Formats: sequence, structure tokens, C-alpha cells
Amino acid sequence: MLNAVYQLKKPRQFEMVFKDVTFDQEHIIVRPTHLSICNADQRYYQGTRPEEILRKKLPMALIHEGIGRVVYDPTGQFEIGDYVVMIPNLPSEEDAVIAENYLRSSKFRASSTDGFLQEYIETVPDRLVKLPEGINLTVAAFTEFVSVSFHAISRFMETANTKRSRIGVWGDGNLGYTTSLLLKSMYPEIEVYVMGVNESKLHDFTFVDGVYLVTEIPEDFKIDHAFECVGGNGAHKAINQIIDYINPEGTIGILGVSEDLAPINTRMVLEKGLKIVGSSRSGRKDFTGLVELYREKPEIVEYLENIVGEQITIREIKDITRAFEMDSHKLIGKTVMVWDK
Repeated sequence: MLNAVYQLKKPRQFEMVFKDVTFDQEHIIVRPTHLSICNADQRYYQGTRPEEILRKKLPMALIHEGIGRVVYDPTGQFEIGDYVVMIPNLPSEEDAVIAENYLRSSKFRASSTDGFLQEYIETVPDRLVKLPEGINLTVAAFTEFVSVSFHAISRFMETANTKRSRIGVWGDGNLGYTTSLLLKSMYPEIEVYVMGVNESKLHDFTFVDGVYLVTEIPEDFKIDHAFECVGGNGAHKAINQIIDYINPEGTIGILGVSEDLAPINTRMVLEKGLKIVGSSRSGRKDFTGLVELYREKPEIVEYLENIVGEQITIREIKDITRAFEMDSHKLIGKTVMVWDK
């Protein structure tokens, strides 16, 4: 069967190409229904990635955050019509130490292979997780994004010392929101504080123990550990401010993505004996853990509704372009494309 794939040919230009989808006994066919735009997609769309990377990776279908309905399953693991979240990480091997999302041999949709911006997705069963009945499908569309926070928190809990009374989250955007929400939901006994630059955004963090503008943090404020969720040009400022306020032997989890090198105060990292732990993407166990958390605590999904931005119905290529253009001008929130093809 021919499958329509909507590839980014060059910045701001999509084209439709056709590729074969094979009905065999090993692969499941999913029809995407809700796709969420990530900042990484935007960097390709706007052409802000280095020129050599754009030449190497384009043309390519974007989107690594999405859900869909099962239309063909020869394995019998899903029912036809089941809503599933699609896992973009595509490992080709297993390692006893290195997680699937850190194996250099793994491929990742919308980075090293075509993403979910297709009419149909052909994948293997363990790259799908069934969603809870009645879940808000628009929120479910960016489950992959939330799973990155889930993964980072899991790594943190394996690494950080046991003094965990107060944790700070730097960043008042979507990543800071999901990380602090999961932290407080999974570990309600921990005090969580959020530091940001936009007072109106900080008002949405109603579930944490306190919020501060980065210019108004009290001098005597102390935290045991912290997460950096800023990225970009502000990453080094956030990391250095964390170093100032964190207690000795604390752990700093870095989640924000930056294209440029970030100079940090290594002298104080040494003097305080700090650990810096990087986290990127996620794997199957993070998806299954997060979906189970959705089931156990549906209020998490309700809070995530606060970061839903635009919802745009997609029927043709010009709608995809419109969605990306609208997303590029948003202040906050996730832009979700509702697939109607």
C-alpha cells in the first residue's frame, strides 16, 4: 500500500511523497490522529539548525510527539480502533547498562528517520502503548514530551542523595511546567519551587509550594537539588544560578536543549561537590510508567490541559504550514494538529 509522507524539503517548505507500507505479520499499522509540534521540529522548519545538519537530514517528515488509532494488528496485542501513543525512539540493540534512548545506534523519528507526519505509521508492537479510555486526546498527543520529564525524574531519583526536602525547577515554560507537575504528583512530600522570568506564566504553577522571578529569589533561599528546564541562550544563566542556591552535594538535572556551549561556574561545582546529570528523550519504560500515572492520577491530565495551545485541523499541506507558522509565534503552550485526512 502506498503511504503519503509529508516531508520538510527545505525550511518552510513541505512536500508529499509516497512510500510503501507492507502488511506483514510483525508490524502494526497506526493512523495518526493528533500530532504535537516540538521546538526541535520548529528548528528544522525555520532552518535554525546548522546548515550542515539541514543538508544531511532533509528531506524528512517531522513530528515525534503523537498518538493514533490502530488499523491493522496481526500480532493480536491491540484491538482495531485502540488509541495508542507512538514511541519515536527506535532501538536496534539492547545494552545491560545503557538505556535505549542513549544508545548511539538507536534511531529517532523526526531526527534520524521520518517522523509521524504521515498518513500511516508502520511500527512494531513495543513502540506503542495503549492509552487509558476517555483520556483527553489533545493532551495525550504530547505524551512523548511529558515522558521526557518522567525520564529525567526517574534518573534523578536513582542518582541524587537522600536529602530531598526542597527541589527547585528553573524554567517557566512547558518543560518546567511538566517537570514540576510530575515531581509534585509523584513525590507530594517534597517541596517544589519554580523559578522563572515571566510572572504571568508562574501564576499557572498552582500545584507547587512556591514560585519566584529569577531576579527576586531571596538571598537565604536554599534547595537540595534542582532541574534546569530553560535551554537555549538562557541555559548557562539558569545553571549558574542553581549552583549559587543549591546545597553541597546536590544534584542538578539538565533538560534544556542548547545549540551553543554553556559556560558554567565549575569552581563552585567542585567546591560544593555537585553532580550534574543530563537527560534526553525517553524510552518505553518511561512511556508505560507515565501512562500508568495518567490512570492512577487523572488530575495530572487535567493540569496538562493548561498548556494546550492551538488545535489546528489538518486536511492538506497548507494546513501543516499554517500550524507551524502559528506555533512559531506562540508565547506558551503546545500546538496540536488534529489529523483529518
